Amino acid sequence: MKIFILVDNLNSWALPHAKRLVKKLKSNHEVYLVHDQNKIKNGDIAIFLSCEKIVKPNILKKNDHNLVPHASFLPKGKGWSPLTWQILEGKNNIPITLFEAGEKVDDGVIYDQKIINFEGHELLGEMQEVLGKKINKMIINFLVKYPDIKGIKQKGKESFYKRRYPKDSQLDINKNIIKQFNLFRIVNNEKYPAFFEYLGYTYTLKIEKKLIK
Repeated sequence: MKIFILVDNLNSWALPHAKRLVKKLKSNHEVYLVHDQNKIKNGDIAIFLSCEKIVKPNILKKNDHNLVPHASFLPKGKGWSPLTWQILEGKNNIPITLFEAGEKVDDGVIYDQKIINFEGHELLGEMQEVLGKKINKMIINFLVKYPDIKGIKQKGKESFYKRRYPKDSQLDINKNIIKQFNLFRIVNNEKYPAFFEYLGYTYTLKIEKKLIK
């Protein structure tokens, strides 16, 4: 099959996983990793990994299927950064849905749903590593079963997560570390580090972990 994999942000956490996926698939398929949706040509399957821009309808028409993984039990948790929002909610069992992209955001039929389990100490990079591996397995499983695979329509009440910005990494100086630990878990030390404001200054904090022996 002719497969296109789109990661439209060169700094995305998903890019290393996309490269691993290309490596696994290229022995049996014609695979192209692209960073601009306009580079997607006519083919069989397009896969969109952690894309920041909404894919245009004319691009979706170029392939028979357009696969998107999303870290929520759709139709709940549509929108932005579902993994980090759920960690902030205190959840450690995170669902992943593989679905068909349509013209409406996160609204296509569902092909597969799995759950990844965290213990509550993992930081963002660790969680993204587990997430990326599971997503790749789900995509490969879809391709192995294809075309003998059917989608299921989304059912239930939908909900949406809003987009997160660097300002959302601000700590509350009136709360202790334990109460804000999940916020520490989902910050990025370089792109959107934890910070607080005090006495007219902004203080930036970085988090790392080391096993206590």
